Amino acid sequence: MSCFRRCAWLLLTLLFAAPALAQPYLPTDDGVVLERLPEKTDPSLRDVKRLRAALVRNPGDLALAARAARRAIEAGRATGDPRFFGQAQAALAPWWKQPDPPPQALLLRATLKQSTHDFMGALTNLNRVLAANPRDGLALLTRATVLTVQGRYAEARADCARIARLTMPLVTIACDAAPASVSGEARSAFRALTDALAAPAADAGLTEWAHTLAGEIAQRRGDAAAAEAHFRAALALDPRDPYLLGAYADFLLDRNRPAEVVPLLKDYTRNDNLLLRLALAEARLPEMRSSFAAHRTDLEDRFDAARRRADTLHRREEARFALEIAADNARALALARENWKVQRESADLRILLSAAKAAGDAAALREAADWVRAHRLEDAAITTLMETR
Repeated sequence: MSCFRRCAWLLLTLLFAAPALAQPYLPTDDGVVLERLPEKTDPSLRDVKRLRAALVRNPGDLALAARAARRAIEAGRATGDPRFFGQAQAALAPWWKQPDPPPQALLLRATLKQSTHDFMGALTNLNRVLAANPRDGLALLTRATVLTVQGRYAEARADCARIARLTMPLVTIACDAAPASVSGEARSAFRALTDALAAPAADAGLTEWAHTLAGEIAQRRGDAAAAEAHFRAALALDPRDPYLLGAYADFLLDRNRPAEVVPLLKDYTRNDNLLLRLALAEARLPEMRSSFAAHRTDLEDRFDAARRRADTLHRREEARFALEIAADNARALALARENWKVQRESADLRILLSAAKAAGDAAALREAADWVRAHRLEDAAITTLMETR
């Protein structure tokens, strides 16, 4: 099989894998719209398509493949569509299984594995990158992120300390603030981060990231005014960042301000995570009943499609859907437990705790409480959940 065909086959199996017995849908009318492609309205997605076409002509060009993979990963993160991660892996296909690929391919392989929640695979690749070059700042930052998601906070902070001599202070401080703020040092982490943000402005993207992180820390500490100020500062820098939009929407939902979520997210329904939050807001607004019903059905279809692809990227969101919209406590807890095995951020603990309370599962409640105590987690919402009978 030629490299072109092998890449095309890999992409096809990644994007369209489904149970063998599933029957394809065949439209009976040429006018039926199967999907509205976002490339027509989003220049960044047109760039992904252009790079994919160029790579077809030069499949062994690592520099081109790296650009194509990075842009596809960015598109996957921006849209929440896991098919872009399939495109990124397809771009890296010649180096995907190589035991000793070039460092650039190895780091991208780790980045993609992180994006698809293969955290152990990501760490394996990152460890190899750093064994060869202990001063690779991007690899250190990526490993710190993965370790934080896994709840390995001391190891994450050690990597953040190693970054200090390799990059600007705000990167180092934000890197450390993420694990420190969920392991007993939320107050000092927040202070260090806000002090760093008070310095002359750095790169806008970096500043937006730091404000978003500061908003999340403030929210967990129960300081709503500070959280809102940082979220709004971040939105002023990038009002389209999907992670930021989701974080701010969660803040608004926690503050029982669903009417503000609707205009914030109404144009981002292609993103599963943001559509969920929009539906959660609409469920609280009687005047949005029709829109909520349509979005609920859409989410059910998307989660079903994800299961058919064996895609587990959105287990946290599906657990939240099952609990807060479908009122299926048992399924919510099962999904939350599976999610907790892979990632252990505060949001993952919160949905595990919420589902365990709803399902009356004492073992899961003890597991959540043990985690809070062991890591000295400061999270006002989780504290309230644990205190409420």
